[in-house]
Amino acid sequence: MEQINVQGAPAAIGPYAHAVRTGDLLFISGQVPFDPETGEVVGKTMAEQTRQAVANLETVLKGAGLTKTGIVKVTAFLADYNAFQEFNAAYAEFLGSHRPARTTVEVSRLPKNVLLEIDAIAEYK
Repeated sequence: MEQINVQGAPAAIGPYAHAVRTGDLLFISGQVPFDPETGEVVGKTMAEQTRQAVANLETVLKGAGLTKTGIVKVTAFLADYNAFQEFNAAYAEFLGSHRPARTTVEVSRLPKNVLLEIDAIAEYK
């Protein structure tokens, strides 16, 4: 198992790595809409926060030598499922035509009361 920490991604707020590679798989820790430089929450709407969270996800992917087309599975945690359509639209912007498997669930609370957290599994091809 190789721990991967990426320059330019928000600092981990606990004892974990940005991602872990095992074999041909990369397991990316949950990304939230934190500004990589300040650690502050970016955006007030679900769309704004989704765009920042996936930007952070993409930074980790790139730092590990992958692109978003390597993503095979995503889990999204939403603080309010009523914002699903707004999340889904911003998420689709990020992925373009790529369609990995996905699970989306509502949770009671996230770090700094953000609106979402998103993690992913990607594959080295």
